[in-house]
Amino acid sequence: MAPGLYRAMAASVVSLHAAYIAWVIFGAFFTRGRPRLAALHVATLVYGVIVEIFGFWCPLTTFETWLDVRGGVSAYRGPFLLHYLDAVVYPNIPPNLLIAGAVADGFTPSVSVSDIHSDEEEAAGDAN
Repeated sequence: MAPGLYRAMAASVVSLHAAYIAWVIFGAFFTRGRPRLAALHVATLVYGVIVEIFGFWCPLTTFETWLDVRGGVSAYRGPFLLHYLDAVVYPNIPPNLLIAGAVADGFTPSVSVSDIHSDEEEAAGDAN
């Protein structure tokens, strides 16, 4: 297969990876009134937190690296978040602090959505 095709497939995996991370972070906004979708979001959130905290390997990162090497691009070492976010957005922040921030940010929408829902229920109860 041509190296350009491998690079294109690696770029697709990066996009898929970014979409997955966005789902983990913002998925709570789309789960209201959908218990199965909420269960899927909680499962992906727990998996994402475990991968980030304990440094387990991620199949998407591994697949992207494999495609990069086949496409003639030098492979990076370490987690997806550290590779893309640390170098661009947080150049002088220690990796452990970046991971802690990513994990904390993943919990924020879940808490905010549940708080809003509780506030709405209380307001509806007060109106009756």
